[in-house]
Amino acid sequence: MSTLPVIVAVDGSDDSLVALDWAFDAALVREAPLRVVHVWQYAAWAKPDVLPAGRPVPEDDPVLDRVRRYLEARVERPATEYVALEGEPAAVLPELGTAAQLLVLGSRGRGGFASLLLGSNGMAAARDAGCPVVVVPKPGRDGGASHDSRAAGDREGTPIDPGPRVVVGLQADSPDEATLSFAFAEAALRGARLQVVAAYTWPLHVWTAATAQIVPPSHDQDAVEAETRTLAEGVLAPFSERHPEVRAETHIAPGDAAGLLVSASRDANLVVVGRHRRRLLAPARMMGSVTHAVLLHAASPVAVVPPTPAEE
Repeated sequence: MSTLPVIVAVDGSDDSLVALDWAFDAALVREAPLRVVHVWQYAAWAKPDVLPAGRPVPEDDPVLDRVRRYLEARVERPATEYVALEGEPAAVLPELGTAAQLLVLGSRGRGGFASLLLGSNGMAAARDAGCPVVVVPKPGRDGGASHDSRAAGDREGTPIDPGPRVVVGLQADSPDEATLSFAFAEAALRGARLQVVAAYTWPLHVWTAATAQIVPPSHDQDAVEAETRTLAEGVLAPFSERHPEVRAETHIAPGDAAGLLVSASRDANLVVVGRHRRRLLAPARMMGSVTHAVLLHAASPVAVVPPTPAEE
């Protein structure tokens, strides 16, 4: 097991305590230390023309004191460290990822509007951190009932078996190795099945310049689905060989990848998505529209996996 800690950010909100519970269990299953971090926005609280009376003392941090009391009754605990830092959370939190195997946050903290599904700090960490970032939603989110209910199964609506389940999105023609590796490892840690969701576009429409019209595709849907399945199974084969204990189930479905993953998140233990690789003409880090939508709407915790440094 890695000796790097699982880091969880807390701010005294109920959402951050939900994230703390998730991080606590993650540290136990990984046999890793747990680092609980509270980022003070002390300097930002003062008005420009008012000097602060003094800097906060980490030992007297009321947020960390609350966390200590919250965890003190638990018998089995990982080695736990409490850290108070000062700065802008959207800048400080991503930097914590350089010394963590996981960075865990609640979906929304004390700042922002109550209607927000994901706060700006969580968005910044998921986009910029150097380690996987897990965003834990408030309990009760339903995963978007309006999304395609067939996402949890295949085109015929095959139901999903009960039991622990990790979901991962797969773009069959452009797989993300880091995301798949994390998803298989996470399923192995949890003794969970891995549900691999691969979406394909249907119906296909082809634009012809000769007639200036959109014409129907030359392939039928079954052929497109079969080709997607063949690609997916080829991509997954080496990961299954490395993790024979993980039962991977490939679910191929037409439609929007984000909607399929959000629907599959209902009753899942975790949904795993990747962060966009940097491009020559777009060197800034980006999450991508699918990852962004899953973070906003998934019912389960979401892990955003950065590409390997070589890929970036």
